[in-house]
Amino acid sequence: MIDWQVAIDAFPVIFRAMFVTLGITLGAYLVSVVFGLVLTLLGRSSFKPLAWTVYGFVQFVRSTPPLVQLFFVYYAWPQIPVVGVSMSAVTAGIATLGIHYATYLSEIYRSGINSVPKGQWEASRALNFSRPKTWIKVILPQAIPPVIPMMGNYLIVLFKETPLLMAISVYEMLAAARELGASNFQYTEVYTIVGLLFLLLSYPSSLLVGYAEKRMNNRIQRKAKKVEKEQASA
Repeated sequence: MIDWQVAIDAFPVIFRAMFVTLGITLGAYLVSVVFGLVLTLLGRSSFKPLAWTVYGFVQFVRSTPPLVQLFFVYYAWPQIPVVGVSMSAVTAGIATLGIHYATYLSEIYRSGINSVPKGQWEASRALNFSRPKTWIKVILPQAIPPVIPMMGNYLIVLFKETPLLMAISVYEMLAAARELGASNFQYTEVYTIVGLLFLLLSYPSSLLVGYAEKRMNNRIQRKAKKVEKEQASA
């Protein structure tokens, strides 16, 4: 039987912790968007040892659980001589989740870049564009828009992974619920609030991503039809 008074008393605390969850989500996502693009560009380097190193790093991070990585970054890494750096729990959480999902976003960037017609590269060389100018002016503006909906999906997945940070004492929603539940042994009410808040934030976001994906697909199809018409009339 749900004790509604417990739920009412717990809601403000969990609601405040929700902003910690959202802040960590946005911070980690920003890291993943930037670092994912860096991994993609480095992975395409003509210097093979660098490309192989990036490939190995991506495979290692994707093949190990984020919780293990979180423990390593927060507890083990500061103890490594010379390179070890101690971080706050929130910073360690943002860095770990950001790097973990950067490896997934790097694959999305790669698929977007591979979808750019080879003729665009050849045209850039014919116009004597430098390599940075080719990337910034020609390739990335065509490669990134089609993959934005897929990137949005990973934002939702990342948001749902934030409860892992409870393991290193970050006071996000699940940690707040556990503390409240332990104080009066009324766990049903507090965990129900957490579940509902995750649902209320995740479901509209997934609908928004689906809408963006549909619009992007329509845009790509219209562009493809326009190109076909131009080729037919040429």
